[in-house]
Parts: sequence; structure tokens; C-alpha cells
Amino acid sequence: MAERNSMADTPSQKVGFISLGCPKALVDSERILTQLKLDGYEIVPSYEDAEVVVVNTCGFIDSAKQESLDAIGEAIQENGRVIVTGCMGKGDDAAAIRELHPKVLSVTGPAAYEEVVTAVHDWVPPTVRHDPYTDLVPPQGVKLTPRHYAYLKISEGCNHRCTFCIIPDMRGDLVSRPIGDVMEEAERLVRAGVRELLVISQDTSAYGVDMKYRTGFWNGRPLKTRMQELCEALGEFGVWVRLHYVYPYPHVDNVIPLMAAGRILPYLDVPFQHGSPEVLRRMKRPAAAEKSLERIAAWRRDCPDITLRSTFIVGFPGETEADFETLLDFLREAQLDRVGCFQYSPVRGARANDLPDHVPDALKQERWDRFMALQQEISAAKLQHKVGSTIEILIDEVDAEGAVGRSSADAPEIDGKVYLDGVQGLTAGDFVEAQVLSADDYDLWAG
Repeated sequence: MAERNSMADTPSQKVGFISLGCPKALVDSERILTQLKLDGYEIVPSYEDAEVVVVNTCGFIDSAKQESLDAIGEAIQENGRVIVTGCMGKGDDAAAIRELHPKVLSVTGPAAYEEVVTAVHDWVPPTVRHDPYTDLVPPQGVKLTPRHYAYLKISEGCNHRCTFCIIPDMRGDLVSRPIGDVMEEAERLVRAGVRELLVISQDTSAYGVDMKYRTGFWNGRPLKTRMQELCEALGEFGVWVRLHYVYPYPHVDNVIPLMAAGRILPYLDVPFQHGSPEVLRRMKRPAAAEKSLERIAAWRRDCPDITLRSTFIVGFPGETEADFETLLDFLREAQLDRVGCFQYSPVRGARANDLPDHVPDALKQERWDRFMALQQEISAAKLQHKVGSTIEILIDEVDAEGAVGRSSADAPEIDGKVYLDGVQGLTAGDFVEAQVLSADDYDLWAG
């Protein structure tokens, strides 16, 4: 007992942490931070207080790479002791980091949890041995999201070889987590107060294919490592379950009845990427546009309340005006609820860079403007149809002016919000029902 007290009086080493990129990278950051906390480190929010700074980089597109390089440079300037990890930590990007910032202490690739923690130990050895009696880390681990929602990563890597993407080069082929591990994590999160689970991966609908859908166990109960069985089990927790990064394979149809029955949210995030068959062929995408439109119609037939979100790329090499018009026609017919659009960016290592007929930047911008103007009209019309209806809202923020939340149609950070002006007595994580009073192009007001 005396030894434990003396160790508690010893100040712990302090680590700063910068997490960049997508929700999948955020989950990687959470895992690293959890282990550092378990090892006795204190996580601090400033350069001045940190003995070392960890930067988790993003390397998906050139602008993200530049943001990561800038963050590394700032950390070196402000602190001087920097450990780099993440999607830029492999291959040419890693070499570029070391060339531009030779003072970095260590560079490791994505999901390199043990290597990052080892690097921290090497440069800033822990002064306090973790003691479970005094150093309490919550069972769900360290989370970078608000307490009421959390990302649940079910796999790593991807088996597709889309020509615009370098994720398989950075993160490898698909590796699914055992379904028992996923369900145990989900159960811990729900017990800790999480009200919304956001299922993420590089390809959620391929979950388990690498394991040949092997049967796993959760609480002694057999479950196949497959998206349908995972959704059925997650639906038993009584919280919002939202699916992201779902490719439109035929077997996705099997989860639509779960949405219609209220077991999981009627929401699918499906990266269609384009509407022109020729562009999709050059992208080497696994789904045809005409089949996608048929599938969308079937999903809406079986679950009329379903919300469909997607992302698209304009200005892909070889995209003609006719291809772009086909994309706009796809958008008009699909009537998607939530849409993001990117201008093609030639990321180093992507095979699309070698394709002929690259689209000039000015034309990319012009097409992006036209695309977003059309989708804005679609979004505004869809939200106007919700005026007068009663919706369930998950509260995200509360202040003196009222509350801000999201409906089942809105994922955090990327979709719209629901404003409840003047409403008091709520806290983040509450579920409330309210009538939609008005709408603009992307958001709702309710009361």
C-alpha cells in the first residue's frame, strides 16, 4: 500500500495527440490513447505541457496530406519531439515526411498501435506503473467523440482496387474483426451511455468475407461473421445503429427489413462515386450505375423512410461532358438525401494518375458547382416535405439559446442538424420527439 501511494505521488509523463482524417483513423487514435492511458500517461491538450506529441496522419488525398505535413511541422516547431503514425506512415509518404521533417522521432503506418506506444515508451519512458486501483480507464476505453455516440470499426483494409484510391496500399486487404470482439466492444459502449453506434470500415458490406463468414461467439451465442447477423445483434441493444461505407451488393437487401422494423436506423451510406458506366469502368468500381438505381428503388419500396447518403467524384480522368450529364441524370433519378462531392485529386500512387485525358481544374470546379447546385435543390425539396411531421431527435449540444440535435437521417459531422430554438431542460444524449417547423437546404428547425 505504501508503495502504491508513493507511485501515485510521482507525476505521470504527458503526451499530446493530434488526430487527423476519417472516422476510421479516429478509432485508431482512440485505441492508441487508451493504451497510453493504461500505461500511465496523461494526455494533454497543449504543446507546452507535452513531453512528446503524436500526430496521426491522413493520406487519402493531396489536401489531407498537406494538412498532415503542416500539423507535423507545427508540432516540431512548438514542441520539438514528434512521433508520426497513420496513413502517411508507409512508402513514399513516409520518406517524404522524413525528408521534409528530419527531426521526427518515429514514423509508423496505419493501425500500428503497438509500434506507436513502443515509440512513446522509448522516447518518454513512463514514470508511473499503471495501477488499476488508482488509474481508472473506462471499460469502453478513451473516446474522442462525445459520450453519447461512438464509431464501431468492424474491419481494416479493402479488397477493391479502385483506380483513384490508395487505401489498400496503405492499409492492406480486408481483415475483419471477430464478431465476438465487435459485439463485446459495442456492449461496453452501450453500458457506458452511448446512444448511437456508427458502424464503419472500408467496406462494411464485405464484413466477414475474408473469414468465409466464420461463426463466432458472443456471450456464448453463435453468430456468423457477416453484416446481416451483425446488424441483427446490434439491433438488440435498443440504440441507434447507423451503417457507413456500404457497397451496394445484392446481399445488402437483407438488412433493409431490419430498418423497416426499426431494429437499426433506416440509413445507408453508399459511396456510388459516379453515374456514368464508362467512368465507373475506369474507376474499377464494383457496382454498375443502372443496377444501383434498381437497388435504390427496391430499398425505398421495402423501407419508404430510408435515408440514402453517398459521395461522388467529378473531374475523373477522361470524364466527358456526356459522362457528367449522365451523372446529373443519375442524381435526378436517385433523389439521394445526403450527398458529398469531391473534385478528382491525383494522389501519388493511384493508378488513375496514368489514365489519359485529365480534366482541367477550371472544368472540375465548374462541374462541381453544377453538381452541388442540383443536389442542393434535391435536398431542399426533400427537407420541405418533412415540415409538419414529428421526428425523433438525438440531442448533441445544449446552450442558453436551446438545443441542437440530429434526426435518424443525419450522421454527425457530415449531414444536417435539427435546431430546437428556445427549448430548455435537455442534455446531450437525450432522445426527444418534436414537430418540424421549417427547413432550409440542409437543416431542420423543430419545436
